[in-house]
Amino acid sequence: MMTGISNSTSAFFDRSLGQMNDLRASLERFQTQIATGVRIERGSDDPVAAARLRALTRLERRGETEAENAARLGQDLTQASNEIEGVVAILQRVRELAVAAGSDTAGASGREAIALEIEQLGEELFARSNARSITGAPLFAGTAGAPAFVRDAAGNVTYNGNSQNGTVPVAAGTQIERGVTGDQLFEFDVNGTPDSAFNVLSGLALAPRGGAADPAQAAQDALAGIDAALDSATRSQTIIGTRLDWVNAIQQDQETRALDVAAQRSQIGDTDVTDAIVRLQQVLTALEASQASFTRISSLSLFNAL
Repeated sequence: MMTGISNSTSAFFDRSLGQMNDLRASLERFQTQIATGVRIERGSDDPVAAARLRALTRLERRGETEAENAARLGQDLTQASNEIEGVVAILQRVRELAVAAGSDTAGASGREAIALEIEQLGEELFARSNARSITGAPLFAGTAGAPAFVRDAAGNVTYNGNSQNGTVPVAAGTQIERGVTGDQLFEFDVNGTPDSAFNVLSGLALAPRGGAADPAQAAQDALAGIDAALDSATRSQTIIGTRLDWVNAIQQDQETRALDVAAQRSQIGDTDVTDAIVRLQQVLTALEASQASFTRISSLSLFNAL
């Protein structure tokens, strides 16, 4: 008989202690959730929700990479757009000077002054052709790392890059070309003959200095090359602008997606403080009741029970 009572008492103690330990663990869990704001500390807390959080984490990381790519690409395209805008301004000024040089009223001294300005504009054009991005990569050399254009001892300028722009992944299944290559921007055909903006400016600058028997006619003839150079530059400007608009639109989508993912993560993994406080109070009440009941019952002796 005593053995049965002893076993029953032991089972009661084990069961009561187990219940109170479970309640204390729940109490600590709710306290931690309220303090940290994190509902799921371990995958075992909620396996389904933990799996969803891992998937959201992968989406966040991919989104961060794509956002970084888009930001860098946007910077490069913006800088390229600024450089091409400068190229267009140079060519427009060269056209004005060519028209002036082609006038019979320009005179030898006037054409010499025009030639000097065109030389200066040619230097600026060469500098812009070799502009570099913030990271130091040539803007107009394609995927080549070397300067886009080089000049030999005779002053002849040639393209030193390649015709591959390369692409940048900015979204799932979406890649955007980096920019335009130097041959796209500065080289063209005039009546079926290959030419470049550098050759046109060089010829205009040499014409008044014996480079042409009739400097005025040479200036007039150069207008076709200048117009072709302007067409090429404005076409490149349009391409860059279109890609930049595309990048801006994608960045807006990226921001929206990032907010959606963050909202889902918060909904799944963050603590609902109000709910956690209510549950904490329920557990605390149950624990206090269990402790009081355990104390009262465990203090009874066999004689009290009889």
